[in-house]
Formats: sequence, C-alpha cells, structure tokens
Amino acid sequence: MIYEDKLNRAKSQSKENKIYLTKLGKQKSEELDLEFAKSHEATFKKIDCLSCANCCKTTSPIFLMTDIKRLAKRLEMTVADFITTYLTMDEEDDFVLTTAPCPFLDNQNKCTVYDDRPSACREYPHTNRKQMHQIMDLTYENSLICPAVSDIVDQLKTKLK
Repeated sequence: MIYEDKLNRAKSQSKENKIYLTKLGKQKSEELDLEFAKSHEATFKKIDCLSCANCCKTTSPIFLMTDIKRLAKRLEMTVADFITTYLTMDEEDDFVLTTAPCPFLDNQNKCTVYDDRPSACREYPHTNRKQMHQIMDLTYENSLICPAVSDIVDQLKTKLK
C-alpha cells in the first residue's frame, strides 16, 4: 500500500527529518507558512484520509473542555460520564482517549461523531496553519503517523533547503 510506503520512508528517514524540521523551526517566515500550505493542498488532492485513518487508529487528540461538553451532549451523557467512559489525563494534564483506535471510528474509517469531533481532529494534521515554525516537533511526530505529513515533509525538503 502506498500509504504504508510513505510511513516506512518517514521512519527510515526519521533522524534526517528531525534535523531538517528542527532547522525549519528556526525560520519565522511567511514563506515557510506558504510552502506548507501549498504542499498541504497538493498532498490532500491525492491522499484520501478514509483509506488510512492511521491517526484515529494509533493516537488520541487532546480533548478541550468545549470538545468534551459538545460530545457529551451529542451522546446524551453527562460530562463526568463522558470523561469516565472515554478519557484519561496524560502526563501533561491533557484529556486524551483511554483506548486506540478511537472509539468513534467505524469499520469504514469514518468518524461517527464527525460534526462534533474535537478541535484537534478538525485541525489535524496541522500542516496548513500560520506560524508553522512553532510546531515543528508536532510536525515531526505526525510525519511518523500520517502519510500526508510524511509526503508534505518530503515535498518541503526539495523546496526549502
């Protein structure tokens, strides 16, 4: 599968990519944001997230209290019951899922709470935002999880030296 190939490539180039992204993180420029946005757009014209869903299968978004309240309401649960049923506190005191894959991912890789999904899911993989230099560590981590981010990093390595 092409997506697995992209992830395997990212893992094999892990050290190189970490150094590269750390270097990019020192560039506070509109050009960096623009190149990320262009690569993001080009990549998502050819990658179908529903064919992969590795993010939903292997990691958890951070759940903000607004996300928790929205999802609890959607599921007709109290906030406390939602937290008890689905979440735990991580080492950084953020609410995250207790299990992977995400309990809201169905067998066709579709999100059963899509319209009410957490903000972090809405923004994932965070490659088309401003101030990209601030999240190079996250971009590196996501390159090992998301074939699209891996592809974006590969594109940037040819554009931004």
